[in-house]
Amino acid sequence: MDGGIKGASTVLTRKRISVVIPVYNERATIAEILLRVQAVDLDKEIVVIDDGSTDGTREFLTELAGCAGAASPHMTLPKGEAPLRADNLRVFFQDRNRGKGAALRRSFQEAQGEIVIIQDADLEYDPADYHRLIAPIEAGRADVVYGSRFLGGPHRVMFYWHYVGNRVLTSLSDMVTNLNLSDVWTCYKAFKREVLPALDLREDRFGFEQEITIKIAQAGWRIYETPISYYGRTYAEGKKITWKDGVRALWCILRYSLLGAPGKVPPAKLGLPPLNRGNGGKPAP
Repeated sequence: MDGGIKGASTVLTRKRISVVIPVYNERATIAEILLRVQAVDLDKEIVVIDDGSTDGTREFLTELAGCAGAASPHMTLPKGEAPLRADNLRVFFQDRNRGKGAALRRSFQEAQGEIVIIQDADLEYDPADYHRLIAPIEAGRADVVYGSRFLGGPHRVMFYWHYVGNRVLTSLSDMVTNLNLSDVWTCYKAFKREVLPALDLREDRFGFEQEITIKIAQAGWRIYETPISYYGRTYAEGKKITWKDGVRALWCILRYSLLGAPGKVPPAKLGLPPLNRGNGGKPAP
């Protein structure tokens, strides 16, 4: 699949959006989340990074990527679902499972949009919230926007101790960053494109969330929060984060707050690389 393929011509009323989706063993939800992302009325590209899936996700994405260059670039889905559009989608494959942070670093390199939104491949987060995520950036008030699950949006009620752990870790993060964020561990984060090359990101797994927050704060980017909806899932439904990730989060708070932000670039001095127009997106052999 040619990485330069663009979606159907439209009158651009908004900045071009890149939705980046790290995927690991999400065969049960990947088609549905892509349909939901495609349904959002924004001029966008979708960048999917498969992180070594072994449950059929990789094969599904390979087939979908192959549809992009077809005369009718759509995949027909079973169960009478609407066809899945492929012409504004690029798929990349990690050679092995490297973790969410590693998959996101790869997706940031490939993203071509002026605003980049992170989307998980499950159904916990609702793409209908994209408009409120990007509004502060488009209004020129923010460089980064976090979607908070704790500011009043509808959410599924579950896992009290996850909630407590999130609030404790977020409070510790706020102490070292001098921010008043309510939800550091949210998936939904939107960035102006120039923010991402300025950060020297290193974490391969869920420690990414804490690392990027600290480095954004240290670099002085303007951060907003907006309420989002949240439909959490159980471990039986495929939830992956565990207490070990909480321990890693504590380590990341100490590590990146004490070490500073290696390789950070002051926003005023940042020179951007050209947009990536390479031949990415071809399925792995």
